[in-house]
Amino acid sequence: MKKFALFLAASAALLMAPGAASAQHRIKIGCTATSDCSSAMIAVDQGIFRRHGIEAEMVLIGINSNIPAALLSNSIQIGGPTSSVFLQAADGGLPIVAVAGASVMSPVTNPVVAAFVRNGLTLSKPADFVGRKVGAPGFGAYLHVLFVKWLMEGGVDPARVNFVEVSFPTMADVVRSQAVDVVLAGEPTVARMVQAGVGTVGARYVAELNRTDPIIFYAAARAWATQNPQAVAAFRAAIREAAEIANTDDAKATQSIANFTKQQIELVRSVPRSRQQPALVANDLRWWIEVMKQQKLLQGTPNPEPLILP
Repeated sequence: MKKFALFLAASAALLMAPGAASAQHRIKIGCTATSDCSSAMIAVDQGIFRRHGIEAEMVLIGINSNIPAALLSNSIQIGGPTSSVFLQAADGGLPIVAVAGASVMSPVTNPVVAAFVRNGLTLSKPADFVGRKVGAPGFGAYLHVLFVKWLMEGGVDPARVNFVEVSFPTMADVVRSQAVDVVLAGEPTVARMVQAGVGTVGARYVAELNRTDPIIFYAAARAWATQNPQAVAAFRAAIREAAEIANTDDAKATQSIANFTKQQIELVRSVPRSRQQPALVANDLRWWIEVMKQQKLLQGTPNPEPLILP
């Protein structure tokens, strides 16, 4: 009896120990195949989510603009929409809310985004893209909105460019087949297409815009976030911890990005990672709102304050 009592006491101690108990919250996190959600990838691989009571699973989303619908259908509980996709969804009345920051533009990583041009064409300045078919990974998504902004700053009416949606995993194939003239992509997709010899970099348009605003942040359905405050708090704590690793530990960050994106680790290692910034405030969204209003992508003028969960 004494041994049994000792066993029960030891078992209770293990269950109460930090990180030893089974996770309290099960969360699916949806992101596209980029390094922008590297903090979440690292939090999964390094057991950080588990230590904070979360059983997390990363889900690969082909097109960023599909993330808000996935959140509302509860296919995923947290997703990484681009700033533009998030704002357009919120402006359209979808009840979603930002819960933490992920990636931001920076002088180091802005050059990784490119308008990648198929073989046989030379396109580098805004006027060159008039009349061309350009594949974007989601209408209204980050790469699309910034490319349109670049065109407009170069004096080109974006209506003179033919945009189609192309997911990151299929970009090399559609460029090779000449189904499109250009795709808008980031790394490591660009490097993979260069290695495959299907085309060349035409313009590093995000670098030319030279901004430091949010790229992707973590969002949730408002109902889920308000009903699960402990899960949100645990998620935020884990992301803060993982973001530090993402920004400072090359080996761990590279391995996690390769694991999620299914890219060769040498390819991932060869390109700069998106900088992670877990803090997110309303002012971070104001430039995006101005840009999207200019492109008539918003019906109103969203107030960014209530779009970020306190």
